[in-house]
Amino acid sequence: IIYNSNNTVLPSSLSLSCSNRKREDILESAQYFMGVALLAARRSRDPSTQVGACIVNEEKKIVGVGYNGMPNGCGDDSLPWRRSGDNPVETKYFYVCHAELNAIMNKNSADLKGCTIYVTLFPCNECSKLLIQAGIKNVIYLSDKYHKLDNVIASKKMLDLAGIPYENSFVRMKAVG
Repeated sequence: IIYNSNNTVLPSSLSLSCSNRKREDILESAQYFMGVALLAARRSRDPSTQVGACIVNEEKKIVGVGYNGMPNGCGDDSLPWRRSGDNPVETKYFYVCHAELNAIMNKNSADLKGCTIYVTLFPCNECSKLLIQAGIKNVIYLSDKYHKLDNVIASKKMLDLAGIPYENSFVRMKAVG
């Protein structure tokens, strides 16, 4: 018989099962960290591409999170979000800070040596330079939809030369909630 705080009997269907066994249906680490990257991507105001990044240290603790957006102090309505135009200055590419850059800048750790980055889109060449210089040891990505572009080909070449492995993560995400 189970009683609530008012000393009334609860139906047996509401009784809590107490067990000495741990739960087995938890998110795996890769699912959790990619989930954080996906959630961060939802903060992006970019109408065409939302990217999120989550940096994790060797102890499996999050040390940085970021998403693509305009630089601090530059209002989201003050700079262009379009992808193409006659004048490159009128497109987003000269202005947007990528998720990887923001995750590095938002770090809560002294350094990032030995860390892994979970990112929703394969890093461009500029972001790979940052990751290499920051000491990131592993790149886990969700999408590589721009794999034929020169900047991604260059990115992979640099990561290969630096000995930084990258792995596509087709993580089956569980609903959170």
